[in-house]
Amino acid sequence: MRVVVVEDEIRIREGIQGLLEMMGTDYEFAGSAENGICGLQLIQNEKPDIVITDIRMPDMDGLEMLQQMQEQGISAKAIVISAYSEFEYARQAMRLGVTEYLLKPISVDEFSRAMDHMKMQIEKEKGTEPKLLGTLEQMLGAVLYGQLQADERLEEYFSTQYAIQAHQSMAEVCVYLGNSYEDRAGKVQKEWENFLGAYKDLQSCVVRADYEQSLVIVIYRMGDSRELARRIQCRLLQEPGNLADGSVGFVEAEGIGSLKEMFDTLYRYMDWNLTLGRDVMIIYPQVCKVQTEVCVYPVELENRLKTELCLGEVEQAKKTARKFYHYFSEGKLYTPKDIKECYIRFLWAVINITKEIDLLDYVNLNQQEILDKVMGAKISQELEETAEHLLEQICPPKEQQDNTDHLTVRRMKSMIHEFYQSGITLDEIAQRLNVTPEYLSMQFHREVGETYSSYLRNYRINKAKELLVGTQMKQYEVARQVGYADSKYFGKVFRECTGYSPAEYRKAQK
Repeated sequence: MRVVVVEDEIRIREGIQGLLEMMGTDYEFAGSAENGICGLQLIQNEKPDIVITDIRMPDMDGLEMLQQMQEQGISAKAIVISAYSEFEYARQAMRLGVTEYLLKPISVDEFSRAMDHMKMQIEKEKGTEPKLLGTLEQMLGAVLYGQLQADERLEEYFSTQYAIQAHQSMAEVCVYLGNSYEDRAGKVQKEWENFLGAYKDLQSCVVRADYEQSLVIVIYRMGDSRELARRIQCRLLQEPGNLADGSVGFVEAEGIGSLKEMFDTLYRYMDWNLTLGRDVMIIYPQVCKVQTEVCVYPVELENRLKTELCLGEVEQAKKTARKFYHYFSEGKLYTPKDIKECYIRFLWAVINITKEIDLLDYVNLNQQEILDKVMGAKISQELEETAEHLLEQICPPKEQQDNTDHLTVRRMKSMIHEFYQSGITLDEIAQRLNVTPEYLSMQFHREVGETYSSYLRNYRINKAKELLVGTQMKQYEVARQVGYADSKYFGKVFRECTGYSPAEYRKAQK
């Protein structure tokens, strides 16, 4: 498989090339480029299978390059890499159909996993044609995975061997089991075979789709499709746990040739169980007509959680976090995409604040895995388990548990980090921490080595430096972003702290 790398740092380009060479003959390094403009030209010329691209690059960034690839109909798979883990980048990548998002520094294991994932997707889509030989389950599986094309020879084979005609109406039922697939697939398959076998007018075959963690039931003798869908839906409502721990989808297909296309289409919509609940069968194309509401992100829950974490109220913060994912099960219909974007935003807020106040083992946290699980979730349970796993990793360091004064200062610093933009005062912090301002000021100066006002000023200036170097915001926008209403006063303070004006500092760092 041909791979192109688009990255402005030469050492990273060379490092990725080295990794590809180590991974053997499956991958061919087709070239590299240092920005999106050159990258797009290289992709047009080389026509790679996989594009590995950075986000932040001069001239044209990676997301804009992917957008132009999409508009030009270039179908190469993309892996996005970035040194920035903010929610916004992940959200934009999701909108462009990117399923692999790696964070710098790139680990060999994560890179290898991402490449293997891309390889599986490409092989599934392209496939190779095996001999026409095997059981009905094996043959249907080869069709579903694109390993057999519906030509005259194949159609004749199915007609002769299994009495399935070329344009015969069929139904496909996708039973998504997710993480319970390996443990439950055998039992759930027998339950479906028993359920459908009770109807003498039906003939079906169950295919295991390991990659999708699903069972695919091809019903090639079915009578009226609406009656079949009604039977299945009634059974799901009566005994939802017996036929699936995950979710169930239904789609009609016209002949063997459309099985793969219709299954791929249905599978993309299986995450609508996040909205409708797993006791409702996802029927395509009817699911496209579901009327949804505007999803309002529960920012008040995020703010409450941040405040509780800053105050050291970890257990209460966990309860607030759990209210977040219950927010999406209160009867309102949101699109799965909106729900996933809200989860990413919320979990990244948890990660960022707990990292800031040292309540999380950030070094060993696998953010890539969290992102993958949220983006790939088909049922609410998967989103909730991802959130719960992160919450369980939140724990105050032992030195905080044993030192009340130290904890008070840490809480104070955390509140400065959280509310520095709004101009929080020493009195307000003291009131929240239930101590006197005098005691808090003395304790803070003794342990940190500087006054509250000095620490707040320096923290704001450091944030301003990040914005000046990492964005194109104007001086007054930066000033407002870090808590200074007066742009001129901000410039004066910035010069006092750094020896440069904001404009001079930005120029010096370029």
